[in-house]
Amino acid sequence: MEAAGGGAAPDCIGLHDFSGQLGEQRVHFHAMRLQDSLFLWVGAAPALSSLAVAMCNPRDSVPVSTSLLGDPSDTASACLAQRLAKKTKKQVFVSYNLPNTDSSFTLLIENRIKEEMMAFPEKF
Repeated sequence: MEAAGGGAAPDCIGLHDFSGQLGEQRVHFHAMRLQDSLFLWVGAAPALSSLAVAMCNPRDSVPVSTSLLGDPSDTASACLAQRLAKKTKKQVFVSYNLPNTDSSFTLLIENRIKEEMMAFPEKF
């Protein structure tokens, strides 16, 4: 999916998989870069138990978000989507499929994503 000039074609879908050992848990990430948005799946096993979307709002500094799938009281997907939307200025879909939603663990998740974004900005 490379353009003739060596960069990613703007209308192509870009896929990027990575993982990390966070604490005692192996966590897998699947990022799908779309034309104007990003889909990010986070989990330890193949499942899609939650899905949220967030996007920047010109009238507010905090991106708006909503849960699309799963338990609406579980805000891990929506919160992560909000933070990533603010960072990327894109519409961001997040599926967070881990039982651990402790704030210190989700910070590890977010830091791992940011580390990958710094190393491979063209993938996001």
